[in-house]
Amino acid sequence: MKEKEFISTIKQILNSEYIGDDCAFLKDLGIVVTQDSLVEDVHFKKDFITPYQLGYKSIMVNLSDISASGAEPKYITISLSLPSDIENNFVEQFYQGCKTACPEDVEIVGGDITSADKIYISVCAIGKTENRNISSRKNAKIGQKVVVSGINGSSGAGLELLLKGETKPEKFIKSHLEPQAQIEFGKYLGENIKEPYAAMDTSDGLMDALSTIANDSGVLLDINFDKIPYDKDIEYFDDWQNLVLFGGEDYQIIATVPQNINIGTTIGEVKQGLGVNLKIGNKEIFYDKKTVENNIYKHFK
Repeated sequence: MKEKEFISTIKQILNSEYIGDDCAFLKDLGIVVTQDSLVEDVHFKKDFITPYQLGYKSIMVNLSDISASGAEPKYITISLSLPSDIENNFVEQFYQGCKTACPEDVEIVGGDITSADKIYISVCAIGKTENRNISSRKNAKIGQKVVVSGINGSSGAGLELLLKGETKPEKFIKSHLEPQAQIEFGKYLGENIKEPYAAMDTSDGLMDALSTIANDSGVLLDINFDKIPYDKDIEYFDDWQNLVLFGGEDYQIIATVPQNINIGTTIGEVKQGLGVNLKIGNKEIFYDKKTVENNIYKHFK
């Protein structure tokens, strides 16, 4: 699917200032709103994931967007479309997973259930912005440093194992099926940064987040691959560097922050220019917007 092209078309038609970031910041209401969908055989396969894990992941991917905005996650609604052969046991386990994924102060408050030919999940999450500085992909400033919340590539490695019918290392498969939204990282950003800053989660891959922030902000992100944190066991994969850069669904947070902010791992700096410049070993590789979009994470399609 030409996701980036479709989003650009929608933005042109609607002409809304809110479209562009993963969360719409509705300042007059003091909230951010996000919505994500998971579709069977596109984002997940029933053979790979339990109903409990599917519910858990459905919530986490939305909490991740709220966290990357710097807001405080508060409320969730879930729309669930199911084939006629789905049993009540699936629904029970799915919602148990959803409930477990919600922190103590996050509540599921409603949604919708309909019939469909496959499983379709659409989750809407609302976050509170009081006393938080909300990020935007457009806010990266020259002189800021680029930080990431945690390790990259593990989820992509897990998906690769699943597609090959392998079960180990189990930690990679768990990273793919049971991701963790970086709620505390996002909280720190929102509560401690006073100037404009950019942040985005790595749902579509580390390089996608870097490129999106760079191009939306009109800056160059100068990145050192050797500084990017990853599980060393991923080096056993033939394409491990590609997994670190382009493997999706790690749900880490990339942010451009002032030099005096001490959080995460610093992997680069914001400089004058446009795009992403990657130092890897003795080489430097420049990634423009088109190159990154041609390599973007595509789930099962």
